[in-house]
Amino acid sequence: MSCAGSRARVVAAGVDAPRQPTRGPDPSTVRLVTAGEETGTFRGIRVGRIAAPLREQVIDGLRTAILEFELQPGQRLVERELVEQTGVSRATIREALRELAAEGLVVTVPQKGAMVYKPSADEARDLYAVRASLEALTVRRFIERARAAHHDRLRATVTALEEDVADGADMHRLLRDKDLFYTELLAGAASPTIEQILGGVQARVRLLRATSMSQPGRAAQMAAEMRALVEAITARDVASAQRLCIEHLDNAAATALAALDGVGRQGS
Repeated sequence: MSCAGSRARVVAAGVDAPRQPTRGPDPSTVRLVTAGEETGTFRGIRVGRIAAPLREQVIDGLRTAILEFELQPGQRLVERELVEQTGVSRATIREALRELAAEGLVVTVPQKGAMVYKPSADEARDLYAVRASLEALTVRRFIERARAAHHDRLRATVTALEEDVADGADMHRLLRDKDLFYTELLAGAASPTIEQILGGVQARVRLLRATSMSQPGRAAQMAAEMRALVEAITARDVASAQRLCIEHLDNAAATALAALDGVGRQGS
């Protein structure tokens, strides 16, 4: 499927922006929209008048489309179409795609070009298995090495996550909450080796995390699992904390795999 068939496009939100016909869209108003916006079904992010570089705004728009499944896993990202839709240069589009590839959201396939990352079922299972092993070790190191201040900050991240889930926060907010949790967990674990290896794995599973958390009821379940994990960590119960960590990832894997299978069936 090409970008044109995705019902998603990046355009200039030029409602009150000055027209610049020879320079493309106003860099302060690039946003991602879908054909369903006219009926109020659009769930993307409008970029207001901010000083962020145009390249960063294009990256944000494409990232939003991928994480909210407006651009489907496995879908081709055709440079020519993205240039036409955004009005930016091909070089800017290539830079944006390279950045998203580094995040694990885009892959380049020989003879097909850039595509939205779609792991196979086996790859997804392996990624979650690797995560489970690494995060269980991270939990052990945190319990062994973290100071009281680390425990306080880790508990605060889960409290913020619970509050955002209760408030119905969007996927981006929940992903940021989980990123903060892992930042604090790694800080307390004090292992540059684990942090470097886990960082590479986390980039590959970001789409899987979004896939899992987007399923009905999963966000609340995830928050409860994270609370139980932190309580075990705080109690310095290594065995329980590692078990809860692995159970959390097993549940996330099962949810993500079922959702990806559903996406594959819809596209077949």
